[in-house]
Amino acid sequence: MSFPLSPRARSGPRRRSLLAAAPAALLAAGCSAGSGDSGAPAGSGPSAADRARARAARDSRELAARYGAVVAAHPKLAGRLDPLRAEVVRHAEAFGDTARPSPSASASAPASPSPAPAVPAKEKDALAGLAAAEREIAGRREKELLDAPGELARLLASVAAAGAAHVYLLTEV
Repeated sequence: MSFPLSPRARSGPRRRSLLAAAPAALLAAGCSAGSGDSGAPAGSGPSAADRARARAARDSRELAARYGAVVAAHPKLAGRLDPLRAEVVRHAEAFGDTARPSPSASASAPASPSPAPAVPAKEKDALAGLAAAEREIAGRREKELLDAPGELARLLASVAAAGAAHVYLLTEV
């Protein structure tokens, strides 16, 4: 017996495929639970894990600033983007970021090494730019978690999965 397909076709990834990717990322993170930080002797500078954690915090801080810039340019998107931006700020804090962004959604929050790119005039293009940034950062974190020690790998996997969910929410019409 076959069942008819749903009358409305959906584009983009389905919720089920996003949820299926998260356990795979967590499984990969669990495989590195016994590895050490970097094998570098104490006092030789920051470990590879510390550098990865700092890079992840910086990426999240810059992404939060980008969300703020989009909201400042397109205030009608605030209801949709503010919860995602708040989550990105929590990600930065989870990675140990000590710079506190302003509670308002302004692009001039903390000074970052690279300024947020110009916000497109069309809302659709601005959302696509955010989705592309989320996708790129999530992909980088997925690669980094393979060499990270256990707890950091789990955090990277979790935040990468959240980033993939953000991409879905940003691209859903």
